[in-house]
Amino acid sequence: MSDTQFDHRKISNHILGGLGLGLVFGILLNFTVADQAWVQTFLIDGLFAVVGEIFVRFLSMLVVPLVFVSLVTGVSSLSDPKKLGRVGGKAVGLYMLTTGIAVTLALVAAVIVQPGVGANPTETVEREISAQPSFSQVLIDMVPRNPIDAMANGEMLPIIVFAILIGLSIALSGQPGKRVGQFFSDFNEVVMRLVGFVMLMAPYGVFALITVLAATTGWSTFVGVLKYVVLVLVVLVLHATLTYSMLLRVLSGLSPMKFFGKMRAVIAFAFSTASSGATIPVTLRTVERRLGADNRVASFTVPLGATINMDGTAIMQGIATGFIAQYYGIDLSLGQYLMVILMVIMASVGAAGVPGVGLILLAGVLASVGLPTEGIALILGVDRILDMTRTAVNVCGDATVTCIVAKSEDDLDEEVFNADDSHEAVPQPSSPSST
Repeated sequence: MSDTQFDHRKISNHILGGLGLGLVFGILLNFTVADQAWVQTFLIDGLFAVVGEIFVRFLSMLVVPLVFVSLVTGVSSLSDPKKLGRVGGKAVGLYMLTTGIAVTLALVAAVIVQPGVGANPTETVEREISAQPSFSQVLIDMVPRNPIDAMANGEMLPIIVFAILIGLSIALSGQPGKRVGQFFSDFNEVVMRLVGFVMLMAPYGVFALITVLAATTGWSTFVGVLKYVVLVLVVLVLHATLTYSMLLRVLSGLSPMKFFGKMRAVIAFAFSTASSGATIPVTLRTVERRLGADNRVASFTVPLGATINMDGTAIMQGIATGFIAQYYGIDLSLGQYLMVILMVIMASVGAAGVPGVGLILLAGVLASVGLPTEGIALILGVDRILDMTRTAVNVCGDATVTCIVAKSEDDLDEEVFNADDSHEAVPQPSSPSST
């Protein structure tokens, strides 16, 4: 739908505009009248702080309904026995594996590079984190005693487990399950529309948040945010070129050079649209016609990957968690790092491909380890820039898993994969959907 694509790009431009205007306006306030009492009271701590906090709260508000409904819808759609068989198991396993590698790589990079160290708030933040339960207790607590209570308290792991069980039950319940599944599918559309409404506020929220940040913090903070951006981009590129190449070579014996050579058009399209959903037709065409994957595999693994394969988002969440913890001077324990890895892997299944979902899920990840969700304000303004690269990484992961699964099922034509057809044009989809 061209109008959807137009609106998506328009909102993206407005968010970048809000970022730029907020940065300039905040710096002007910082160096001119920030010491004036009325400016601090009515503008910085008043209007802009209120608008920014309301936007962050809207993001937090969406965490529970988005994850629960998206997960139930995604899992319940696997009702075809073939999709619940070997191909589905291999695809889901590989997607979870790559996501786990992605977030682990991101956390290690954040610990080594320390992007948030030195970029400290102007005011000391006194924040005590309660004693964290052992990892074994975390595993036990994944099963909710009362799922409604878990939703009310925003306990993400129990919510995710409950949603997966509900989705599986719907998928295996025949005609009654189809009726309930249709309800959740419709409900998911409503939630996605709600996400769209919230993202319409993003330019104003970004402007307010960045204005407050620029007006109240020193240059060390901006240096820290710049380090965050560069680190995310570096880890995204490393994950795409190293992790996917190693998996292709080790698990299928296929050439990574051939793979990435034929994926260039898909990567360019994903980068320009920042939409995994809009790229599905292009990805399918490429993996079938140029990489040789049979439609019986590709028609399942590519759309599934666009739903549950969020390696780029996992990298952002891992580095952002480390950055925000370091910014506030909070040391995370090994158990908390393991919690982040587990949260990101499981939440990726519910990370629907729409703008802003990664930030919404990040709020849940931060809350699960006791970090302040208002830290999202530090990275919100630059997230749209990183979103394009994350999407390109995600579609590469979709195609990688498709090739590996197809090869393991003898459904990949290696002559097509190795053929020199890199000049074949990949047709553009006529009606891309927004993510």
